[in-house]
Amino acid sequence: MPTLRQFEYLVAVADHRHFGKAAQAAAASQPTLSHQLRTLEQRLGVTLVERRTHGAELTPVGREIAERARQVLVEVKDIRDLAERASERLAGTLRFGVSPTLGPYLMPPVIAALHQSRPDLRFYMREGIPDLQAMELVKGSIDMLLGPLPIEGENLQIEPLFREPLILVAPPDHVLAKKEKISVSDLAGAPVLSLDRRHHLHRDVEAQCQQYDMNLLRDYEGTSLDSVRQMVASGLGLGILPELYVQSELARGGDVALLDVDGWNVTRSIGAAWRTGAGFADEYDAIAQKIADEARAMLPA
Repeated sequence: MPTLRQFEYLVAVADHRHFGKAAQAAAASQPTLSHQLRTLEQRLGVTLVERRTHGAELTPVGREIAERARQVLVEVKDIRDLAERASERLAGTLRFGVSPTLGPYLMPPVIAALHQSRPDLRFYMREGIPDLQAMELVKGSIDMLLGPLPIEGENLQIEPLFREPLILVAPPDHVLAKKEKISVSDLAGAPVLSLDRRHHLHRDVEAQCQQYDMNLLRDYEGTSLDSVRQMVASGLGLGILPELYVQSELARGGDVALLDVDGWNVTRSIGAAWRTGAGFADEYDAIAQKIADEARAMLPA
C-alpha cells in the first residue's frame, strides 16, 4: 500500500521536476526520495517518473496519479486540522499568501494585533501574484489568501472584506496637478502607467483607461507600486495607486501629486479565501474579519 510520504515525494517531483529540489522541498535526502519513489512504482506496477541527467519528468500516468495524490494530501491535512481544532484553537504557523500591492501596507498592524490576542499563532507571509497564489491555496501549499477579487479556484471559500479606493497621481509639474478643479473629461488621452498584466491592479487600471478614454502605456509596465510611482514622478505618465499604499508611502509628502478629480470614485474589492471544509475555517473567518476591521479603520469613510 502506498504511503502518504511517498505521495508527498511524488508531488514534490511534479512541482520541481528535479530530484534535488524536490528532496529539499520535502525535507528529505535525495537518495531517500529516489528510493521511495522506486518503491512506489513497484507497488503500483507503473513507471511514474522519467529520470534524466539534469532533471525529472513525470510520465502521463505519473502526472495523473500525482494530481490525485495532491488532493489526498490536502484532504489529510484538513482532517488533521479538524482533529486539532476539536481540542484547541488555531496555533502554530499559518501559511498566509498576500498580494504585494496590499500586504506591506495593511498587514503589519493586523499581525501585531493578532500576536497580542493569539501569541501561539505565527504567520509565514508569502507575497505573490494572486492568481498563482490561488493555485497554491487549492494545492494546499498555503492555508489562507488575501488579495483583490475575484479569487478563483476549485473548492475555495471566498469572503469579500472591503473596498479600497484607487488614487490617481501625477508628476508635481503636470498640467493636471496645477489645476484647481479637475473633471473626468480632463483625463481623456492621458498616458497611464500600471503594473504588469499578471496583477489584478493592471486589470483595474485597464478598465479605468477604457472608461475615461485614457491611454494605458503597455510598453512601460512596473514591477512594483514603487516602480510605478517613480515612473510617474519622472514624467512618464499618470498612475493609479491603492489608497493603503498612498497612506503608507506618501503620507508625509512624496514625489507625486494626488489628483482630486470630480466624479472619480474608483475602488477595488479585497477579499480573503481558504479551502472549503478546512479544519480551521472558523478561525480563518475570524482572521479575515480582523483584517477587514483594520482596513476600515485605516481607510476614509
